[in-house]
Order: sequence, then structure tokens, then C-alpha cells
Amino acid sequence: MELNDSNIKKLRWLIVFTVAVVVIGVNYRRVFAVFMMIFGFISPFLLGGVMAFILNVPMRRIEKLLPMKENNRLRRPIGLVLTLLFVVGLLLLVIFVVMPQLFETFMSLQNSIPVFLAGVKKGAEDLFAQNPEILDYINGIQIDWKSFSEDVIGFLSSGASTVLNSTITAAVSIVSGVTTFGIALVFAIYILLQKETLSAQMKKLMRAFLPDRVTENILSVADLAYNTFSHFLTGQCLEAVILGTMFFITLSVLRLPYALLVGVLIAFTALIPIFGAFIGCVIGAFLMLMVKPLDALLFVAVFFILQQIEGNLIYPHVVGNSVGLPSIWVLVAVTIGGSAMGIAGMLIFIPLCSVLYSLLRGTVYARLEKKNQEQKKNRGKAQPQPEPGRAK
Repeated sequence: MELNDSNIKKLRWLIVFTVAVVVIGVNYRRVFAVFMMIFGFISPFLLGGVMAFILNVPMRRIEKLLPMKENNRLRRPIGLVLTLLFVVGLLLLVIFVVMPQLFETFMSLQNSIPVFLAGVKKGAEDLFAQNPEILDYINGIQIDWKSFSEDVIGFLSSGASTVLNSTITAAVSIVSGVTTFGIALVFAIYILLQKETLSAQMKKLMRAFLPDRVTENILSVADLAYNTFSHFLTGQCLEAVILGTMFFITLSVLRLPYALLVGVLIAFTALIPIFGAFIGCVIGAFLMLMVKPLDALLFVAVFFILQQIEGNLIYPHVVGNSVGLPSIWVLVAVTIGGSAMGIAGMLIFIPLCSVLYSLLRGTVYARLEKKNQEQKKNRGKAQPQPEPGRAK
């Protein structure tokens, strides 16, 4: 290998990279501790970036609806204030509408569960009346609800005393969490108010320190990621609202219990792709089973009917192919994301895998096109040439 300036520079960077890998490998625990410390410092800003990204989706819609010109200075602050009021109002609506219904449901379950279990026991006695051994075993099952309630209260009391013993730690944790959320919210507001300026500054920074080709690739990937995530978030939220409204109206028409609670529950769980609505189905069926088993059966039948309508008619038009990911890879993304990060991983990994899938597909098509052109060129060179002097 010739030792020119270019090769010497490559060897220098290779040596630096090798030394860095060895140092990190030997001191991986300290490196991990330093990384976690740095992550703790920047976590409010990362959270603020995520909040700004999520709030920017409804904010863009609200700004388009404002009867103001684009160069109006009040358009951005008014759009941001309306977005924050919309999000806070939605949370308050859920809290003040659903929480009383939820509390009433738990209070009614306190009476309905013993009645339901007594009915099951009576049915089992009638079913096994001819088998005295099983009947004696069933009669021997006794649940002392008063003792059960006292045990629950005692457990909560002991837990409360444990919490009180660590009041300082809990207070510090709460203050830290509130402080982190406050810093993140302020940072998100600054990003949303000056997002065009920040975007222009980042582009200038990349063009100043990176090659033009690398800068264009980064901007292209960032634009693809933003469009994919925003379309997925918008479509998934709209689809969840439509599905929850459908369940609320249908259950109200059929006079089934817990119509509002089940509708809101399914709307929230439907945000989880593929499996989410079924979680709401199981919980809703359990609640109705405690009141009237036939209502639970009817609810399950209604769930599958509405699920088919939503999956075949509504979802393709609302969400459509905005994610651009085949169904089998959606299942893989949900499984991996759920295993790695829980519910948040399910929501993140689908658009993330969609971005990776789009980049890989573009690379594959480009390489195949290049190979086809090379093959055509080689076949053109391999054609036999006519011998000199021979008539054509």
C-alpha cells in the first residue's frame, strides 16, 4: 500500500477507532455509567422534542384553519395556545366524564361479583347434583368477603406506612418528575414557536460541516421519518376516535351497560395496533359478565361485527397505506416493540420499521436497476462483430 496523504489519514483514523473500541470494551461499566449520566442531563430536552413532535401534528391542522395570513405574527402563538387548550381539554374531558363512571363501576362490582359467584356456585350444584363428591367440594368453597376486604385494607395500610417512611424519597422523586416535565414543556413550546428558524439553522450547520451528499441524505431520511410518523399518529388517533364512538352509539342503542366506559376504553386501547381493541373487548366483556352473562355474549358478537366493519371499511380509508408497511412486518414491529419498550414501543416501532423498509426498498431497487444496466451494457459488448470484407 502506497503511503500517501490519503492513506496515512485513513490509517490514523483506523488506529484512533481501534484504541477507542479497546478502551470502551475494557471500561464498559464506567462508559455505561457516564452515558446514563449524560442521558439523565439531556432527558428533559429529549422529552421536549418528543412533545413538540406530537403537538406539531394537531398544531399544523389548527394553523391551516385560522383565518389569518401566513406572515401574520399572531398566527403561530394563537395556533400553539389553541393546540395546548385542545390537548388539556381532551384530558379533562376524559377525567371528568370517565372517572365518575369508572368509580361507579368499581362500586357496583363490589356487589355484583359476590352475586355472580353465588349464581355460578348454584349452577354447579344443580349440574353435579348426581355426583356427591364434587358437590361436597363445591359446598366447601366459602369466600369471606368481609375478611377479604379487611385483608385488602390491611395491605393498603401497610403499603401506606411504607410510603410514609420514605416520604423524603417520594417527594424528591415527584419534584424531579415535575421539574423534568416542566423543562420539557417549555423546551417544546420554544421549538414549536421557532421551528422554521431552528430547521434553517440545522440545515446550515450540516452543510457547513458535512459533505453535500451526506446532508441531502440526512434531510431526505428526516423528511421521510417525519411524514411517516405524523401520518401514522394522525390516522391512528382518528381511527381510535371513530371506533370508540361506534361502540358507544351501538351499546347505547342496544341498552348494554357501561356504554360510555367501554367506548372510551376501546378508543384508548385501539391506539395500540393489532392487539389494542381486543384488550378493551376482554375488559368490557368481564364487566358485563358480572352484571348479566347474556349481555357479555351480545357484546362480544357486537365487537367482532364492528371490528370487521372498522378493519375492512374505515381503517383503509382513514389510515390507508400511510405507513407503507406490509401486514406481516407490522406484526413483527408490534411484537418487537412491545417486547422492548411496552406499549410505547408498539407505537414507535411501526413507523420506525416503515422508514427502514422504505429506505431498504429504495436501495434494493436502485441496485437492481444498476445491475440491469450493467448487464445490458455487457450483452451489447458481447455481440459478435461482422468479419472485415464480408458483405452484410
